[in-house]
Amino acid sequence: MQGKLILVGTPIGNLGDFSPRGVAALGECDFIAAEDTRVSVKLLNHFGIKKPLLSYYEHNRIRRGEEIRQRILSGETCVLVSDAGMPVISDPGEELVAECARCGIEVSVVPGPNAAVSALAISGLRGGRFTFEGFLSMNKKSRRAHLESLVSEQRTMIFYEAPHKLRATLADLLGALGERNIAIVRELTKLHEEAIRTTLGKAVERYAEENPKGEIVLIVEGAEVVEAPEFTLEEAVQLALEYTEQGLTVSEAARKAAHTSGIKKSDIYKELISEREE
Repeated sequence: MQGKLILVGTPIGNLGDFSPRGVAALGECDFIAAEDTRVSVKLLNHFGIKKPLLSYYEHNRIRRGEEIRQRILSGETCVLVSDAGMPVISDPGEELVAECARCGIEVSVVPGPNAAVSALAISGLRGGRFTFEGFLSMNKKSRRAHLESLVSEQRTMIFYEAPHKLRATLADLLGALGERNIAIVRELTKLHEEAIRTTLGKAVERYAEENPKGEIVLIVEGAEVVEAPEFTLEEAVQLALEYTEQGLTVSEAARKAAHTSGIKKSDIYKELISEREE
């Protein structure tokens, strides 16, 4: 009988956030695949857990991923953890999960802390609809294309960034998106947790002088929603006339123009008949 893969979310700073289910999963599995075993062993030691650790990261993901799958297929249960937060979010776990699913291996999850959603929650920006953009590429062409694709994005955007890259990222965001409200959230759940609510322009000025510290999540306001222009009755009737010239009946043209313009069909129909009689 084959084993399974369990994704376990780990604390992003405060060990008190680790769930009892997470502790149990680590204690009951056969082995643990970790992004950085040096980081994960500290978590295991804190909770008195002793389990075999296997490194699984970007540069060994193909070879090590195959090894993990074969061990699971032979009956072992593997827990996958990242350095902090939920596996798969901005780490190579995404590929392992996809391959396990393709092989018919059961994949389950023990939810845990997530920096992106936690930062959004305290940002003060709209949280109803958002898009997670992860880390911007260091490749200039890819970075520019990524930012250009977001110019008209109306959802709140979430980015991860390292402190030594923050200045460049803020400048690039301002250049591509223009002035926007932004929250710079750093050191989540740790002693010096901070949410700086400002604008991109002011943030660029601030960090020209100040050296940022700690892991950072950027929450950026989406593009302004531009309302479609309202139709007048005259414009709606003109639209209906164009539809009749395309072969639609008066009734069909009025109905289609009403759907497009928001003007009542009966009003359009009445004016359309009058226009045609004249």
